[in-house]
Amino acid sequence: MTTALINGKIFTGTQWLENHAVIIQGEHILTLCDAQNLPNDLQTVIDLAGHRLIPGLIDTQVNGGGGVLFNNDPSVTSIKTIGAAHRQFGTTGFYPTLISDDLSVIAQAIDAVDHAIRQKVPGVLGIHIEGPFLNPERKGVHDASKFKIIDEAAFELLTSLKIGKTLITIAPELTTPQMIKRLVDAGVVVSAGHSAATYEQTKVALAAGLRSFTHLFNAMTPFTSREPGMLGAALESVDSFCGIIADGHHVHPASIKVAHRAKAKGKLVLVTDAMPSVGSADKNFMLNGELIQCNNGKLTTATGTLAGSDLDMLKAIKYTCQNVGIALEEAIRMASEYPAAMMDEKLLGTIKAGNFASMILIDAQFNLLRSWINGSEE
Repeated sequence: MTTALINGKIFTGTQWLENHAVIIQGEHILTLCDAQNLPNDLQTVIDLAGHRLIPGLIDTQVNGGGGVLFNNDPSVTSIKTIGAAHRQFGTTGFYPTLISDDLSVIAQAIDAVDHAIRQKVPGVLGIHIEGPFLNPERKGVHDASKFKIIDEAAFELLTSLKIGKTLITIAPELTTPQMIKRLVDAGVVVSAGHSAATYEQTKVALAAGLRSFTHLFNAMTPFTSREPGMLGAALESVDSFCGIIADGHHVHPASIKVAHRAKAKGKLVLVTDAMPSVGSADKNFMLNGELIQCNNGKLTTATGTLAGSDLDMLKAIKYTCQNVGIALEEAIRMASEYPAAMMDEKLLGTIKAGNFASMILIDAQFNLLRSWINGSEE
């Protein structure tokens, strides 16, 4: 089936196009063409009514949504529910994220993601395993009783996903450069977080293949005058990516602005760290036997510890533009092109011929009007 999307303001990832059409054939974008020269074999023409068509948003850190926490039910059904919840807010690609848990639960989660991708559950691209290979000194809301060291059994598990990409968050100071390199060589994207690593330890991990940093500023050693810490190493690094939670609770807008200026272009990535509250009428939920409450969009334990976020990707873009002062085009790239690059998703993140037809239509107030995942609105 060949479909033309016409009469929209198209942001390709590099420029805005007007009086152009996006031609979709099957799962892919066939071409972009002048709206006056549409192909003759079109089955469908969709009028975008002058709204903004932008690349689909990619979230690399999604703990839950639609009332579901992935840890509580690591199944294909949960992945479908989480994906559908986030699709309402512009996410067309996501990595279900497992918070620190037993290896048996990680195995279930990997198996569920493998089956979900085989079944073509909309949007699922792989898995993010955030822990349990973390440092209790920077545990955040994670259950430190689950924490482990990466041994051979863990290595085999972390490299066992058959389809899709695996992203893991580890404390690099608690493993070896050799293990990091082995994981990277096996195709795993290794990210640092919940870590007490020094600047020098982080530099060693980067040299071994560490590719990214999980929720920059949060749960890592800070930047100081004589010890730049993990934060300093992350900002200094030219090649690494940094995820950041732009919700007004995790990071001050000035800190986001400084990070954006410091990082090499294309390396700061918006993430949600979303919990079950996103896309759910019930904003409170249980985590590790503890009630997590939502107050003015902020999720915390009874003692005030942040417990993920109630953030969605369109809200993250809006906040980045309106509160941080980053240009709309760059904020869109931070939620589409840059996470695709981080995960080496070569056919996602921009609107161009040959890419998967994963796009969203939004209005000037950042409301989602329509979405396509691999050419489908279903």
